[in-house]
Amino acid sequence: MKLTYFGHSTVLFETEKGNFIIDPFISGNGSNSLSVDDVPKLDAILLTHGHNDHVGDAFDLAKRDGAVIVAVAELAGYAASKGAKAHGMSIGGGYNFDFGRVTYTIAFHGSSYTDENNNIIYTGMPGGLLLNVEGKTIYHAGDTALYSDMKLLGERHKIDLAFLPIGDNFTMGPEEAAIAAEWVGAKVVVPIHYNTFPVIEQDPHAFVASLKAEGKIMNPGDSLTL
Repeated sequence: MKLTYFGHSTVLFETEKGNFIIDPFISGNGSNSLSVDDVPKLDAILLTHGHNDHVGDAFDLAKRDGAVIVAVAELAGYAASKGAKAHGMSIGGGYNFDFGRVTYTIAFHGSSYTDENNNIIYTGMPGGLLLNVEGKTIYHAGDTALYSDMKLLGERHKIDLAFLPIGDNFTMGPEEAAIAAEWVGAKVVVPIHYNTFPVIEQDPHAFVASLKAEGKIMNPGDSLTL
């Protein structure tokens, strides 16, 4: 499978059995020169939580491609009200899709969506994503603080790749993310959710240098193959 980073927390997966994207914040992301036109036809859109910098272009992409939005039940319900196909899940639950298995993990954060009229809509609990795709296990932590149950993820799963936020302020910072990397035991760790806004500016090189595991910095547009 091919994974492409679109900046912030957005990761595109191109697999033999379908394409999906996580948290497609593309339009309006000033740190990203890519556009929605760079996104191939999608089969699914996975959302970690309802904040606008994670929902991003999800509704438009879902309508463009007929893709299903996979999200925690409340956010999936809101997506359905916007005319999108939706599959609701909850924290701790997993489901087998054509492209692989998706399980929602704990994330300590908030989750709400601000609509075009500046109304704030409650969108359920935030989550992380544990993915089993083409024989590989990938963990996308979403927006979260460090929490001790990350140790359980490392104990119960052989994680090949982890995407961890390092921006601080809204999520864990680099020091906590380095601990998270050790606890989940991923073979490769990619920092996300940093340098999009001034308040989350961080040095990814310093973070990668602090890791015991292999660290990989991905710039928007960079891809890797698993």
